[in-house]
Amino acid sequence: MRSVLYVLSFLALIALGFWAYRENYATQAALKEVEALQSQIVGLHEALTVQKAEWAYLNRPDRLRDLATANFDRLGLLPMEPSQFGTAAQVAYPRPKLPDISFTQDVRGTITGEAEGL
Repeated sequence: MRSVLYVLSFLALIALGFWAYRENYATQAALKEVEALQSQIVGLHEALTVQKAEWAYLNRPDRLRDLATANFDRLGLLPMEPSQFGTAAQVAYPRPKLPDISFTQDVRGTITGEAEGL
């Protein structure tokens, strides 16, 4: 009886060792994947920073003013004036559309509570 217990314990020990071995390599693979994703995130943050800097450079007021002046005939851009703005009362809001009636309801009949004297 003891030999069966020893064999079963030995087999359980081998199974647990195999499981630990597989988990170790799965964990190492997951850590490598996380490291690769983190380096990709860092690269994307750097690219975003460069794009923000380019956007700020291209949207300089003096550059936009020069472009508007150079393309005035084609674009017809004029400075904004206070008379171009309106009030909220001048906004034409659309009227809400009522839903279509898709069924009919029969309302004829008697009320049973009054007939019973309640």
